[in-house]
Amino acid sequence: QVHLVESGGGSVQTGGSLRLSCVATGYRATHSCMGWFRQAPGDDGRELVAAAYYADSVEGRFTISRNRAENTMYLQMDSLKPEDTGMYYCAAAFVGDVYDFCTFRRSFEYTSWGQGTQVTVSA
Repeated sequence: QVHLVESGGGSVQTGGSLRLSCVATGYRATHSCMGWFRQAPGDDGRELVAAAYYADSVEGRFTISRNRAENTMYLQMDSLKPEDTGMYYCAAAFVGDVYDFCTFRRSFEYTSWGQGTQVTVSA
């Protein structure tokens, strides 16, 4: 399995920026693709924010990247809006090959999850 630990969440005002980090360790990390999900307050499910694709709601504002030398994936979030508020999760899926970001869009397709980091954007 892959062990994932997120950090970087916090509270910002509308228009602000945050950068989330996710450190991935474990013998399968190298051959796992990764992505970012979020769960909005009151919602039961998690929506894909960024992986091989971006959610329409964040396109042009969020940037996903991965530094394999540091075993870390990042999510740069700019021009934040109140609707970006939620718990952000790092996720990984073992694919047996070297792909940075997953093409999977649904949460059940990912096998490893971090504990989440809270992002709150105030108006």
